[in-house]
Amino acid sequence: MERLAITAKDIQILTGKSQRHGREIIRNMKVVLNKKPHQYITIEEYCQYADFNKEAALIALRIRKE
Repeated sequence: MERLAITAKDIQILTGKSQRHGREIIRNMKVVLNKKPHQYITIEEYCQYADFNKEAALIALRIRKE
């Protein structure tokens, strides 16, 4: 089964930025998407927000094989 939620570590891998930067992005996205603190950001939501190709992101995160 494919993982749905994105973590700060995943954002670090995709962007090359720090984990702290990843946490800031997640925090900002929750405000923009009007999510509560306990709710997760999905990989799909992050890819739309960052204008990333979802399939390429999944491969980079080794969630889906090439």
